[in-house]
Amino acid sequence: MDRFENMRVFIKVAEAGSISAAAAQLGVVKSAVSRRLKELEEHLGVELFHRTTRMMSLTETGRAFYHDSVSILEDVIEAELATSKAHDKLQGSLKIALPSTFGIMHVGPAINQFLQIHPQIEFDLDFNDREVDLVREGFDLAIRIASLPDSSLIARMLAPIHFIICASPNYLELNGLPQSPDQLINHKCLAYSLLSDFDSWHFIDASGNQEKIKINPFLKASTGEFLKHAAVEGLGIILLPRFIVYEEIERGDLVPILQDHTIPHIHAYAIYPQTRHLSQRVRVFVDHLVRRFNKAPY
Repeated sequence: MDRFENMRVFIKVAEAGSISAAAAQLGVVKSAVSRRLKELEEHLGVELFHRTTRMMSLTETGRAFYHDSVSILEDVIEAELATSKAHDKLQGSLKIALPSTFGIMHVGPAINQFLQIHPQIEFDLDFNDREVDLVREGFDLAIRIASLPDSSLIARMLAPIHFIICASPNYLELNGLPQSPDQLINHKCLAYSLLSDFDSWHFIDASGNQEKIKINPFLKASTGEFLKHAAVEGLGIILLPRFIVYEEIERGDLVPILQDHTIPHIHAYAIYPQTRHLSQRVRVFVDHLVRRFNKAPY
């Protein structure tokens, strides 16, 4: 039994969703795929798929074996490249989860630059603000904006993320300028809904203590990009990272307010699982991001 080939076929079936689709992608007949899959399941003594007439989906055991198989085959590829002295030319795939706005605005250009240096890398990018399960969903790494990374993962800091409160000149003309954070309760505020306490904004007082200020969440959304545009239209006051709103501030479409009050900042991290072996692709890519973002923020 060719274990590596059986694992490769299994991975293709898992990703394609059916034996016929996997066979088409591999350029072989369906019976050859079925035979290898049956051989693998008999060898392991487990069922790797739930089977229906139309679709195949991984069992819990199959999902775990899929992630392990992908990792093992990638290790084999890297070992072969190193042995043949071709390790300076990165090859293979990188599956990355990124926050939507920061990912598109800032990580995207960094990826494009990386591909010019390493054109044989294949990226699979998930732009989404949800917090993914890296191991369960098979991600090589994730970019997260957080106060503290998950202790079960390895985190490497990329850049500080500073926040700013702002509104359009039209909104401030019609509604007045708040002079202190506690006056925000009397204003229409635009809130980022993915935060657990989206109806409160945090400040640091003169003594260095963090205080929580209640707001009136007139409009909630799960994307900062939408909230930015709503603020430009004069719908309310926003608290967002500077990297989202810096261009609008430079143009005068948004005006910073309460600048004499300190807002806690957080960081952007590259996060990856604690595995027995960190692939060269992940290591080189994270080094690239660190160099790219090792500059003063906006």
